[in-house]
Amino acid sequence: MNKLLILFLALIISCTNAVPSNSPDRQMKGEILASESHGGADEAGFKIIKDQSELTKSITDHFSKSGMEPVMKIPVMPNDKKVVLYNLGTFSSGDHKVSTIKSISVKDNVLYVEVPEYQSGGMGIQVMSNPWFIFSVPSNFQFNSVELKYSK
Repeated sequence: MNKLLILFLALIISCTNAVPSNSPDRQMKGEILASESHGGADEAGFKIIKDQSELTKSITDHFSKSGMEPVMKIPVMPNDKKVVLYNLGTFSSGDHKVSTIKSISVKDNVLYVEVPEYQSGGMGIQVMSNPWFIFSVPSNFQFNSVELKYSK
């Protein structure tokens, strides 16, 4: 009887330690659909892209700001995810293009996007850049702001 009671308590404790799927602190990996080091907005900010035509327009508009034609294949809008356009703002030198998302999480209606920390190669040519990237997140993520977190 004691063994059965201990087994039952262990089962209940293991179930209560599991994180529910609708937890306010969800973590997953995001997928980058497009990323460039030029053509973004002067100020950091984000926009949720709703359909394929808006995705295509967002990419072509960013390239036209830099005076170029799109050199990338326009990605297909994922059906089961939200797509976010994020402008990093203006930088005075270096290549700040985001190529990897380490993790994403939502807490208190803020989408936290963890990306690798930018490492400068020292003295470089001073060029103004306005990097931007488009990425997808799970469709059930609810947020009203986006914050980048840099990590090593």
